[in-house]
Amino acid sequence: MGPHPAVAAIRLAVRRVLHDVLTDHAPERARGQTPDAPSRAPLVLVACSGGADSMALASALAFEAPKLGVRAGGVTVDHGLQSGSDLRADEVVLRLAELGLTPAESVAVTVGREGGPEAAARDARYAALDAAAERHGATAVLLGHTRDDQAETVLLGLARGSGTRSLSGMAAVSGGPGADRRYRRPFLHLDRQTARKACMVQSLPVWDDPHNADPAYTRSRLRHEGLPALEKALGKGVVEALARTAQLSRDDADALDAWAGRAEGSVRDAAGLLECAKLYALPPAVRRRILRRAAIEAGAPAGSLFARHIEEIDRLITGWRGQGAINLPGKVVAQRQGGRLVIRQG
Repeated sequence: MGPHPAVAAIRLAVRRVLHDVLTDHAPERARGQTPDAPSRAPLVLVACSGGADSMALASALAFEAPKLGVRAGGVTVDHGLQSGSDLRADEVVLRLAELGLTPAESVAVTVGREGGPEAAARDARYAALDAAAERHGATAVLLGHTRDDQAETVLLGLARGSGTRSLSGMAAVSGGPGADRRYRRPFLHLDRQTARKACMVQSLPVWDDPHNADPAYTRSRLRHEGLPALEKALGKGVVEALARTAQLSRDDADALDAWAGRAEGSVRDAAGLLECAKLYALPPAVRRRILRRAAIEAGAPAGSLFARHIEEIDRLITGWRGQGAINLPGKVVAQRQGGRLVIRQG
């Protein structure tokens, strides 16, 4: 008799991702392999909070990795936002070790305030995961985001009015500078209940973060009030529809980003400054992507740069009336000077 359907589903999702990781890194493994020094098995880490989604992911990784010749480890991040968080982090490390994951470690972080509590915690968490991956030489880091998380992310992006990229939600594969394919999300096509069911049938202990039920947090209100209200008004299937919207929006956003990347060089002068007349000739969706990229390169935090900021910069090109400089997040200033758009630290 095979495993429970929920367990089989999460294992299959992880197996597919591990195959992708091995395929992506096959060339570099081959380059490092010699008769005297065989290539070392790649290391894949799971980011585990101790919740049902990440515990199901950790369990599936521990089961599938050895069969594919992959080393498997786990990292839990202690945000220090709740009393006893260090003790809970230690418990998660123990559970990871019991699953056979090595290394299994806890990393404590200090959460700042920029961008709000949720964004600040996310930034601190990813910085810690990046550091852990670099420290251990990990090929990839698995994240337990589910289809439900994707639906929530799409709705949050819609509420912010941040454009197609926000509506595209979370990518199945992502990463920071120099690690473009580090993060993998195997569960984006699985619902939250599947992960919880997998934990239950395997008798895996899980921890339910009280922040996930705290109405002080936007995502928590959306999860417990917003989405249920939408399903009541529109019927079942809202989560699945939002997840499909994310994929369709991502395809569109990727195409527009590529167009903007090709066009950017043609709208800069010999000194590298953006020429307003050439920007004006571009389609708005392409032009605004170039403006956003320029603002981020100048030091504006991507997470704090919203559609309204880009629209204000865009008016320096499309609605020029001699207006003054525009202040952007990160102490970045955008202004029009002699037919050029200058975006720099103020």
